[in-house]
Amino acid sequence: MRALLQRVSQAKVSREGRTCGEISQGHLILLGITHTDTEKEIDYVVEKILNLRVFEDDAGKMNKSLLDIGGALLVVSQFTLYADVKKGRRPSFITAADPAHAESLYNKFVQKCREAGVHTETGEFGAHMLVELVNDGPVTIMIDTEELSRQKS
Repeated sequence: MRALLQRVSQAKVSREGRTCGEISQGHLILLGITHTDTEKEIDYVVEKILNLRVFEDDAGKMNKSLLDIGGALLVVSQFTLYADVKKGRRPSFITAADPAHAESLYNKFVQKCREAGVHTETGEFGAHMLVELVNDGPVTIMIDTEELSRQKS
């Protein structure tokens, strides 16, 4: 599982001129899912996202988490995070999960964020969307569970 986290002062996703999800201060999460992902990866990524200290405290240090500031999440499915561009000029998406598996885990991911008490908005799974954001910082962090698998080996 790959989650590209962007700290935002505002973010919005729309489809065909209609707003699907919109937040103010918080994180825009672009979420990519691969074939081998399970709820274990969801738990790890959700915990990281909610508790990463990337918001500034009164001294201007990144010492506060999303939970500390009462921020929101905008979660957008993003199979292109699994693009392989090693060969040729056209990306391969063979490592991205099939849509049924990905959608199931995407929905569980969103549910776990909401169960943690975080206001969570979404895009539309599998749809062509327009994403607008104001990246605050800018702060952009990649969370990749492949690193988690390597640590256990």
